[in-house]
Amino acid sequence: MTSESRNVDATRFELAAEAIALRIRWFGVAAGFLLVNLRETETVRDVTLLNMILVLGVVYVAVDTVFSFRGKVFLSDWPLAVSLLEAVFIGLLCYFDEGQESAFRFYYFLSLVVCAMRYAAAITYATVLFHAVSYSMLLLVLPTSTSLPWIIMVVSMGWVTWASTRMAGLIQVARNRLAEVNEQLEQRIAERTRELHESQAMLVQHEKQAAFGLLAAGIAHEVGNPLAAISSLVQLLRRRSTDEDTQERYSLIGDQLRRIQGTLRELVDFSRPATTQESQCNVHEIVEEALSIAKYYKRRKGKRIRTRYAPGLPATRVVRDELVQVFLNLILNAMDATPEGGTIEILTCLESGRIRITFRDTGLGIASENVDQIFQPYFTTKTTGTGLGLFVCRQVLERSSGTIELTSTGSDGTAFSVLLGDESVAGHADIPVPEAAVDHSLSVEESFISGEDES
Repeated sequence: MTSESRNVDATRFELAAEAIALRIRWFGVAAGFLLVNLRETETVRDVTLLNMILVLGVVYVAVDTVFSFRGKVFLSDWPLAVSLLEAVFIGLLCYFDEGQESAFRFYYFLSLVVCAMRYAAAITYATVLFHAVSYSMLLLVLPTSTSLPWIIMVVSMGWVTWASTRMAGLIQVARNRLAEVNEQLEQRIAERTRELHESQAMLVQHEKQAAFGLLAAGIAHEVGNPLAAISSLVQLLRRRSTDEDTQERYSLIGDQLRRIQGTLRELVDFSRPATTQESQCNVHEIVEEALSIAKYYKRRKGKRIRTRYAPGLPATRVVRDELVQVFLNLILNAMDATPEGGTIEILTCLESGRIRITFRDTGLGIASENVDQIFQPYFTTKTTGTGLGLFVCRQVLERSSGTIELTSTGSDGTAFSVLLGDESVAGHADIPVPEAAVDHSLSVEESFISGEDES
């Protein structure tokens, strides 16, 4: 249980106890006025003075009530001073009423019960000493007082003090236990809610990928059939033509048809059902596969990719299709963050028995208030984003004993790192990131008509 929640819970308990204490005190002063003014007895020493004392009690209780409405406890820092005032107040009521036999002597019990509810046991035991002294003064100053009522009253006050403090202790223990159980329940609910949220996010992602796969397969089929017919016609026309210029143009058409067929093959490969079978894979090949898909992204134009692959990296056991998905998502995020003319770097190295793949962009970075939320499902700063990319990356890597982390972010860009490795990698010596970089073109092949990059 956190200290903040404990303080809040303790404050609530104090205010609840204060509300009960106020009701007891209002009952006490109201009963006191009725007792003084509605009975007829010759033993009452001074009705007017008793009423004045009770008015002082009303003023005190009224002030206490005002503090309670403000969420505070009146004189909470001086509980013994309150106990002393109550001892004097009750003693004066008894003195000017009927002495030891006054009905106001039962106010001592009410005061002890209220004190046990509001304060620690030590304060209550100190209070009973004040009350015992207050009641004992009646025995000394009133000539008609006897010792037997005094003994009975002091013993009764001691018993009420013990019973009240024990009961208050039990209530406090029960309150603490209920608070702990409530906090555990809240934590479990929050955990289950988070798990449900994440499961829902993964389901949405899988459904989206399945829908994309069906769409891509359908497009590839519909385009592939007429493409095969066109290719056959081009080959037939080439065999019939003897003009060199025409043959050259047919050759260019054939090259472009093969380019379209290659794109369709990549589309079909990417849309096929992903396998969850682990295999020994070369990380650099997976990065290149993700880059070959990323070149068709609409925001590729005007951006450069540089790779610095550590030589001799060992193969590691991963789910290839899932890792392609992770790398592709990080590359596309980097493209979105990088302005035109910027550079995206992909670095690999082997350090501390794990392969590190870093994706670095030259964008504006991630706002500090968003850093703690970037891996949460449905959190996105993009106007058209789903907020599932980084969340799915983390989930996928955790299933493969990998991790993803935000390495750095600032006005000069952001870097994410993926850490992979198994037992076969752990024994290898560190391999640093090389200094030499290789530039990768993100543009698709040039148009055979205009010679310009297609967009």
